[in-house]
Amino acid sequence: MSAGPMHAHEAPIDEALVRELLAAQFPVWADLPLKRVTSAGTVNALYRLGDDMAVRLPRIPEGAGDVEKERRWLPLLAPLLPLPIPEILATGVPGAGYPWPWSVLRWLEGELPVPGGLTDADRLATDLGLFVAALRGADLPEGPPAYRGGPLASADADTRSALGGLDGLIDTSAATTAWEAALVAPVWTGPPVWLHSDLMPMNLLTRRGRLSAVLDFGTLGTGDPACDLIPAWNLLPAASRPSFRHAAGADDDSWARGRGWALSMALNQLPYYRTTNPVMAANAEHVIREVLADPGRRV
Repeated sequence: MSAGPMHAHEAPIDEALVRELLAAQFPVWADLPLKRVTSAGTVNALYRLGDDMAVRLPRIPEGAGDVEKERRWLPLLAPLLPLPIPEILATGVPGAGYPWPWSVLRWLEGELPVPGGLTDADRLATDLGLFVAALRGADLPEGPPAYRGGPLASADADTRSALGGLDGLIDTSAATTAWEAALVAPVWTGPPVWLHSDLMPMNLLTRRGRLSAVLDFGTLGTGDPACDLIPAWNLLPAASRPSFRHAAGADDDSWARGRGWALSMALNQLPYYRTTNPVMAANAEHVIREVLADPGRRV
């Protein structure tokens, strides 16, 4: 898990800063116990506040707009979904030298799932698929564009650039072939639908092996739902992918694009986080292995 800087343009965040922000803006909470949560998350720093709250602060400017997006949309989406999602208790403003808005959230209990260590992969796969389907079916108009809700081809330049820097680390020939196979899948022609677009294992919580909550909706929005199929390769074993796919209601073309999104994300994450975020880098390596071992057949 990473508590140190991962990006060249990170804001310095420590316990003293968080306490100063709380004292100035939410003094009723300022004296509660505060502890940094070590996390593989790449955009936000997280502190547990008391027993049932968390303080979440963007590390980088790209995360600043997510605070308002979550504040606006999560209360509207929560009643439409089958599992808990973050509840925003308060939104802070810049202060004490910290430049961006930040949030106080309800603490959600659970454990992070680990690829290869799932106690009931088929049930978790079904839980995930049903959540994806419920989010996709949310009747909530005028949502913002999702971070990865556009065509898969929009990631082509970055993906090929990443491939160029991975010679000697992975089988770049096989990865290029898999990427190009995904690119030829027909594009999404349906209406934009709601998606999370960053369903990484560190954004999921489980209890007794079942999915219990979904976290971090900073990339939330509407678009092509294919990106929400990435847990098939970043978390689930091959034998449980059909359960996930069936529950999510994914067609052949969406499945092919989802496989492409999983590969693209991993190819970009591996070189960027190799030395700064070992959990993220290890998951990227896992995804690349799983995608290259998956023939990607249409079923």
